[in-house]
Amino acid sequence: MSNQVQQNRFAEPKFLQSQPPENKIPIEGRRNVLVCAALPYVNNVPHLGNIIGAVLSADVFVRYCNMREYQCLYICGTDEYGTATEIRALTEGVSPKEICDKFHKLHKEAYDWFGIDFDCFGRTSSEHQTEIVQDIFLKIHNNSFTSVGIQKQLRCSNCQKFLADRFVRGTCPHCKFLDARGDQCDKCGHLLDGVELVEPRCLICGSEPRIEESEHIFLNLDQLSPKVQTYLDTVIDSPNSHWSTNAISITRSWMKTGLERRCITRDLKWGIPVPLPQFSSKVFYVWFDATIGYLSITKSLLGSKWVNWWKNPEQVELYNFLGKDNVSFHTIIFPASLLATGEKYTHPRQFYFFIDLYKILI
Repeated sequence: MSNQVQQNRFAEPKFLQSQPPENKIPIEGRRNVLVCAALPYVNNVPHLGNIIGAVLSADVFVRYCNMREYQCLYICGTDEYGTATEIRALTEGVSPKEICDKFHKLHKEAYDWFGIDFDCFGRTSSEHQTEIVQDIFLKIHNNSFTSVGIQKQLRCSNCQKFLADRFVRGTCPHCKFLDARGDQCDKCGHLLDGVELVEPRCLICGSEPRIEESEHIFLNLDQLSPKVQTYLDTVIDSPNSHWSTNAISITRSWMKTGLERRCITRDLKWGIPVPLPQFSSKVFYVWFDATIGYLSITKSLLGSKWVNWWKNPEQVELYNFLGKDNVSFHTIIFPASLLATGEKYTHPRQFYFFIDLYKILI
């Protein structure tokens, strides 16, 4: 990092400067703030949207917290599983792990250059991530909030593989965008199933796939809807909670439409294995495990003391900084997954986009 960038960084209180990140745990009687910036995909170099939309805004807020002498922990990292990584690996003719190693380093170097001061910038392809994701899933499963069902999927006969998520493109059935992905339309934001796409095409070879069936595990969001609604009513209406207008609008729209069970497994090789014998060939959908990355990255820094932040809702305030395309995963699917475990997790209280940052600094 250049001397000029270093000189322009805000000075932090002396007591925080001398406190190593690995020693940061919530302190009784002090305001304890856990800040999580949305995890950028590892399949490319970071762009200004990554920096401005999440990590820079969060960094400014963290500096504000430090100046106010709050006990603050800032977590981020690269989101490394899923089809985005597999596609980039195919493009470059290397393994997904090699892609992750390469671009994680580039991400860290870019954020360092901008002076972004994470307490920990980790990775979701870690042993801690596998351990925590599988543990959370098994608790959800044992609490009967999952179900098994037949999922219609697109399969490319030419490539001999199921086309999960980004492996298929087509026309969005909602807004008619011609290049929507098999999991989400980047134009209108609707979450999609690949079979909903009009005129789908294989991203690898361009051929038209056919529909086949595969057995998968679903998260019963419909069954969890009352718990999620209670949580949302509590945090949104709380005088200490100041969700951004966009976050509230998008979340309420989802709840008004009605939650439906969602498939949380995929026919892929690069991902966290499902810890059930009959599904050992499948991995978890990246958006089931990605937000759990905040927990595993915290554990990679603090070891067993990660629970002091993540299972301590009375003392810890959790702030998330993200883009609007990530709202539903953070405000509904992530809290629903934690609620389904039956354990006392720290749930998100605040959601901010970069344009809303001023609201929490005044």
